[in-house]
Amino acid sequence: MRVVAGEFKGRRLRSPGRGVDVRPTSDRAREGLFSILGDVAGTRVLDLYCGTGALAIEALSRGAADVVLVDHSIETATRNVSDLGIGERASLVRDDVPRYLRRASRRFDLVFCDPPYRLADRLGPELGPLLEPRLAEDARLICESSHRRPLDLGLPLALERRFGEALIRIYEPSGERGDG
Repeated sequence: MRVVAGEFKGRRLRSPGRGVDVRPTSDRAREGLFSILGDVAGTRVLDLYCGTGALAIEALSRGAADVVLVDHSIETATRNVSDLGIGERASLVRDDVPRYLRRASRRFDLVFCDPPYRLADRLGPELGPLLEPRLAEDARLICESSHRRPLDLGLPLALERRFGEALIRIYEPSGERGDG
């Protein structure tokens, strides 16, 4: 697994060991996703169920201002952040995602939500209402799940693309949320 473009293009990212329940977003899917997203320079990024941290790291490589990575296990993401020397722009939070969202007060321009495929289709009713208050005005929310068991957040869907098994949905909720 490698960073696709930007400052860290071509740099290898660590993957979790065998038997670990992490399924990193493929290089192909990340490349396609960031092609759709376009310029992410200066954005504040939240990476939920971050796993390896590949999505947040890709955003940083392409100019994001800072990232917050959240997962119940952050060891692999921590090693990748450390290997790239980007600790000053990346905050790692070991927490349950819904609990983090309930306690957080910050708003983000770009949110990645990539839960384990086996759970994704059950998380929508809980995550949708928790995510919306974390979105800055004009934010984009990107969810990845299995196309067989999609994650539906019940928010306005802007775009949907499939990359093999992965279904990527881009939500662009609108409204006055401020920019905290």
